[in-house]
Amino acid sequence: MAANNRRMSGKKGAQVGSGGQRRRGLEGKGPTPPAEARKGHKKNRITNAKAKQAVRRPAPRGGRGGKGTSEMVVGRNSVVEALREGVPATMLYVQQFIDNDERVREALQLAAERGGIHLMEAPRPELDRMTNGLNHQGLVLQVPPYEYAHPEDLAAAAYDAGKDPLIVALDGVTDPRNLGAVVRSVSAFGGHGVVVPERRAAGMSAGAWKSSAGAAARTPVARASNLTRALEAYKKAGLVVVGLAADGEVEVGDLEALGGPVVIVVGSEGKGLSRLVGENCDFRVRIPMPGGAESLNAGVAAGVVLYEASRRRA
Repeated sequence: MAANNRRMSGKKGAQVGSGGQRRRGLEGKGPTPPAEARKGHKKNRITNAKAKQAVRRPAPRGGRGGKGTSEMVVGRNSVVEALREGVPATMLYVQQFIDNDERVREALQLAAERGGIHLMEAPRPELDRMTNGLNHQGLVLQVPPYEYAHPEDLAAAAYDAGKDPLIVALDGVTDPRNLGAVVRSVSAFGGHGVVVPERRAAGMSAGAWKSSAGAAARTPVARASNLTRALEAYKKAGLVVVGLAADGEVEVGDLEALGGPVVIVVGSEGKGLSRLVGENCDFRVRIPMPGGAESLNAGVAAGVVLYEASRRRA
């Protein structure tokens, strides 16, 4: 009997307090993670390597001048006008159960005729969210980001075509309607593009597109991170920098340089040219105004000087 007790005492039995450990050991560990998430697995190593490469790789710029931001045109009249003027668009959102009036029908017809514009029906709360509560009247047009050129591309394209560059640069012009008007004038008088600063200036929004009356589709707009440096680069490329100023030393009709490679710099209506930009101008010209007006807006001023430049090149 003692021998039996010795044999039984030699067996490994359950230890005091081990019940919880046994139960946890029997519990499942959940579903098996995918191979990409299992440490040490071949697919996991490949996934980690691709992630590291993506971090090191610079983000694509989408063009040397970069891209603008997407925009929403809201309201029935605004949407119809944008479609009439050829403003680029990718999507037309139409509210569900909308009152089908004449403007809605025209917007749908214009979008269908243009092609490339997707139609999307959406409930009113979704359109309210997209437009931050603006009065969209059931129509929202999505305008894609504008692809800007690089300032150097404008002069290079003119030289490649065997022509003297004729470029307009805007300094501190913040009204997109003025930008659109300048683009329209540049196109009308045979110019090669418009340069705008990246900050504190109007960009190619839907308003600028409408004011250009379609000219923005054939006249490039470049964006400069630093306008002063862009003008210095134009000088090195052989262009004369002409700034418009109410107290300019030369009248626009007397400046022979307008007949050659030139970049015309137009300042804001209120402040004119900034100090650094003005110091980088080869000439500061004035537009005579016998009627006594103090100044012209950017679009009109650019048109006057572009006409003179075009006349000298004819």
